[in-house]
Amino acid sequence: MSKVYTLQSVEKIPVSIDTAWDFFSNPANLQAITPKEMGFEIISKFHGGRMYAGQIIEYKVRPLPGIPIYWMTEITHVEEKKYFVDEQRFGPYSLWHHQHQFKAIDGGMEMTDIVHYKIPFWVLGDVANSLFVKKQLEGIFNYRVEAVERLFGKWKV
Repeated sequence: MSKVYTLQSVEKIPVSIDTAWDFFSNPANLQAITPKEMGFEIISKFHGGRMYAGQIIEYKVRPLPGIPIYWMTEITHVEEKKYFVDEQRFGPYSLWHHQHQFKAIDGGMEMTDIVHYKIPFWVLGDVANSLFVKKQLEGIFNYRVEAVERLFGKWKV
């Protein structure tokens, strides 16, 4: 049986929690912080400009060049200006649980992403994670840090 993996990313952003929540809780903004080479495309209708529990979001992604993959997530939990959770319903993982946490701090806010994921195909999934999946996910989170800095400015220590 393949393992469940966890990734965590913590970023301090020099904006108010209101500004950050307005941006990150709008599904349409996800494309702006996803690497172009992922071929990320939202294909569903949102039913409003803010995330809500029960919301279904459908995407096409291309983790490998030229190979589109259908991905459906559900926003399962939302507590305004504190956190939201998306979980995969259909897609490339056998488990995808992504927490987005928001906390006001002096000088701005802190955003924490925690992803628990599992790859299908048992030991082959573990090998795939070691060879490229984990690196690709870390690359996506690193890209997001840079994209958020371009949008909102860099945290001054």
